[in-house]
Amino acid sequence: MSQPSAPDLSQHQAVTRVVQTLSRLGVQGDVRVLGDAVRTAQAAADALGVEVGQIANSLVFVGVSAAADPEHGRHAGTPQGEPLLILTSGSHRVDTQKVADLLGLAALDRATPEIVRTATGFAIGGVAPVGLLTDVRTFVDVALARYDVVWAAAGHPHTVFPTTYEELMRITGGQSLEVA
Repeated sequence: MSQPSAPDLSQHQAVTRVVQTLSRLGVQGDVRVLGDAVRTAQAAADALGVEVGQIANSLVFVGVSAAADPEHGRHAGTPQGEPLLILTSGSHRVDTQKVADLLGLAALDRATPEIVRTATGFAIGGVAPVGLLTDVRTFVDVALARYDVVWAAAGHPHTVFPTTYEELMRITGGQSLEVA
């Protein structure tokens, strides 16, 4: 079975924005274009030949403050609050109640695709930790510190870049957080 050829994403606006941001921030690793979209941590790990824990999933949540509304800020099923970016190891899931408690929030809800795109400028599956369109408070899973190299999305479901936990902390201005 032949490997699918990698698409040409050299002119893709979001990927270009990420590449330029990485260059400006002094990141040495090059963006890698994969033949298949890597919409899950396992798919990314398989494509790269690495452990699933080395994949830095970029997940957008909405942090709902207790003051937003007595019913946790939810109105007709729509989360309202501050978008938050959590970079988590692909080897586990974010414990939303734990993270909400650590951040002093009433709730932590998954962001809708519209909120993700508005806050980050990226579609789900390609959310990069840098090159965001708005200032999004960012948290980096401490579990990523176990790996010498981690891989993060680079603006498109076919693109990733290598980095380290320390570099992710630096380039995102993120805060360390135990998310699982």
